[in-house]
Amino acid sequence: MTVNELAARFATFRRPFKLMVTGGGTGGHTYPALTAIRELQSVLHRHGAVAEVLWVGTAEGLEARVAPAEGIPFEAVPTGKLRRASNPLKMINAENMRDMGRVPKGVIEARTIAKRFNADVILSTGGYVAVPVGFAARATKTPLVIHEQTVRLGLANRALARFATAVAVSSESTLKLLPDNVAASAVVTGNPVRPAVFTGDATKAVPALGMPGYNPNLPTVYVTGGAQGSEQINNMVRENLPWLLSVANVVHQCGPNWVEKSRQYAETLHPEAQLRYWVDGFVGRELPDVLALASVVVARSGAGTISELTALGKPSVLVPLVPSAGDEQEHNALHLERAGAAVALVKERANAAELRQALEPILLSPERRFEMAQAAAGLGKPDAAMRLVEVLLSVGLGETSHR
Repeated sequence: MTVNELAARFATFRRPFKLMVTGGGTGGHTYPALTAIRELQSVLHRHGAVAEVLWVGTAEGLEARVAPAEGIPFEAVPTGKLRRASNPLKMINAENMRDMGRVPKGVIEARTIAKRFNADVILSTGGYVAVPVGFAARATKTPLVIHEQTVRLGLANRALARFATAVAVSSESTLKLLPDNVAASAVVTGNPVRPAVFTGDATKAVPALGMPGYNPNLPTVYVTGGAQGSEQINNMVRENLPWLLSVANVVHQCGPNWVEKSRQYAETLHPEAQLRYWVDGFVGRELPDVLALASVVVARSGAGTISELTALGKPSVLVPLVPSAGDEQEHNALHLERAGAAVALVKERANAAELRQALEPILLSPERRFEMAQAAAGLGKPDAAMRLVEVLLSVGLGETSHR
């Protein structure tokens, strides 16, 4: 059944579709869940039905701010964070023991909430809070759907996958990494991307940013190190700026802590080059337009970034955060590189020379950019939110059997 057929069928029940959501701590877990919620509400609304949503997370996580701000009821439960180390013996420490001791209390509280809310489905998008809520789903026999944003299952979702009703993954390459009993219930949905990302208009970006020397005959490089910026990426770009501005326009989101240093350096450049360089701590509402304008993106390789780049079909040079949880950023970057969509600089201290070596053939060859863009688009799933909603409705209607 299609998602519209599922929604229409549910509408005949004349009651809300009750979805309990867990996952958060970071934007990588929080925003895919929010995007799926909005898509579910939209689909059901078109068929005369409504979604009743409750988000369960931690009081300290990003979700505790995002859910209320979006008008979504929120309840907090305690959980623990496992601090990983390459040497397993180093994981046996006071902080880990203390945090793990909070999980049973979280399970009890989550089970009480789950019984009271009586959801049709519980959706987990990962993060440590997903563990107690996932176990509460098992205890209350509530169907559980887990969604994984990265190529490899995160620690929380790995713990829940063996008894989940359905496992939604973002990449086909994840399927071969799953145990047989988990792969049997897995479906590739992609990672939900914020709808605003698809609204970009390249013609609006330059006037909005104010780049008086923008050269439409040159490619445009968008550099971002995430909301806080990346000292590593900023330094690599700064050392390459004289060359880079001779072959491209550059939009540089450097993070709030690096603005002054970046602007001071820019003032030493040739005046004409300065006019092709925009740098600031963050890119605001112009971000969709900047992404539409970008010929190449230099960025970290978190799940959200990867999903947006592939959904938009953007060539990239990726500098994974090393180390990251389970080395997920390295896996993500190499996945795109193997597909021909990106160049991955996976060394812990990738340097400016290596960035130039990666960027130069891309910037000097429109054909190379086109091929990379096609490869990125081939990996993208712009309809990921709709695919995930289809899984949620199928499970809620009993179309997918509980293992």
